[in-house]
Amino acid sequence: MSTAIRPTAYNYKVVRQFAIMTVVWGILGMGLGVFIASQLVWPELNFGLPWTTFGRLRPLHTNLVIFAFGGCALFATSYYVVQRTCQTRLISDSLAAFTFWGWQAVIVGAIVTLPLGYTTTKEYAELEWPLAILLAIVWVTYGLVFFGTITKRKTKHIYVGNWFYGAFIVVTAMLHIVNHASLPVSFFKSYSAYAGATDAMIQWWYGHNAVGFFLTTGFLGMMYYFVPKQAERPIYSYRLSIVHFWALITLYIWAGPHHLHYTALPDWAQSLGMAMSIILLAPSWGGMINGMMTLSGAWHKLRTDPILRFLVVSLAFYGMSTFEGPMMAIKTVNSLSHYTDWTIGHVHAGALGWVAMISIGALYHLIPKVFGRQQMHSIGLINTHFWLATIGTVLYIASMWVNGITQGLMWRAINDDGTLTYSFVEALQASHPGFIVRALGGAFFATGMLIMAYNVFRTVRASNPAEAEAAAQIAVVGAH
Repeated sequence: MSTAIRPTAYNYKVVRQFAIMTVVWGILGMGLGVFIASQLVWPELNFGLPWTTFGRLRPLHTNLVIFAFGGCALFATSYYVVQRTCQTRLISDSLAAFTFWGWQAVIVGAIVTLPLGYTTTKEYAELEWPLAILLAIVWVTYGLVFFGTITKRKTKHIYVGNWFYGAFIVVTAMLHIVNHASLPVSFFKSYSAYAGATDAMIQWWYGHNAVGFFLTTGFLGMMYYFVPKQAERPIYSYRLSIVHFWALITLYIWAGPHHLHYTALPDWAQSLGMAMSIILLAPSWGGMINGMMTLSGAWHKLRTDPILRFLVVSLAFYGMSTFEGPMMAIKTVNSLSHYTDWTIGHVHAGALGWVAMISIGALYHLIPKVFGRQQMHSIGLINTHFWLATIGTVLYIASMWVNGITQGLMWRAINDDGTLTYSFVEALQASHPGFIVRALGGAFFATGMLIMAYNVFRTVRASNPAEAEAAAQIAVVGAH
């Protein structure tokens, strides 16, 4: 047996870069979300300008929170986790750097083009073809870095978190490339390669799996590393985590048609999407239970550890939104919920409660380690952030539930002679109080992100990255 010490065992620079940009884009994306939520309360905030209207800014908001905030969180944590669990440095520092700068370039491109109205009009896939091509190149490079690092691992075993990260990378590439197939007619305009109901089907195969793989599978990779680490307990059931993985990736890909109930899509495809969505409840809750049960013997830590609180509450919201989703996929429920604010509430139960909270908890765990600190600058500020985020999420979801069911019932109410009981404007007026509460909830959440930014700034300012690199020296033990 021989032992060799590497002076810089891991590439923490790219992790630090993505971690900081996660916070920056989180503030911008969520701040913009509060602004457009306020536009629904006070329409004057459109300012009568085309590029500040709700219709232009809403896709920018979704791109900033999903791909800028969520994407940077996934890059940061996956690069951190794959190095730590494989006990080896990223396979290429230059390719890793390219993924960072390339990803930021895509986001800046979105910030410029979307308010100007350059859009494919496809949900979560609005970026026009030049940016879509750049995104694909960056993503394929990301896959090369991630899987290349796994191939040179010093450990025989591939930790389950890396299985989830790997599936998320592969499937996201497939979804993006297939859905963006198009015919460019100018530098900022293209037409989809698909037509009619086929185009809608491929878009929601992409759209729902952007949720299923980008916003679920990738973040489950995060959960499987950071929950056991922060709880200082082994994962509850390794066997369940493997069953969870294979069941999730087998079933999720089929659920897209539930976005197209009561449309021109063939009825059998709608029913297939509904059935797969209901079955999906099992692996989703299997993962949630596995994460929750990891705290067996460590529940007392929630009293004093707000980072663990973020991680555990995110699992609770994951469990709730993955119960709500299959229920909303049932055709009879969908006939009430579709096109209403209930859908918006469901999306944000997942986006704020699950995705943002697990990302924030993971970053609070990770940032001191990659910046050479024992812990974050202020545990009290993390606690404050936790309560702002939790209260904000609950206000948001509850207001959208009430609004959604109100809208659904008012839209389907008919008089004895078959005419509609309520006009659309009356339903809109009834929704106004919910819009106010939603904007307030979003403001709570965004305020928490500002507190996080201050806490991260103070932590980074007192940091010593060289110490972090030194701490990352690992003994690579190999038999010769």
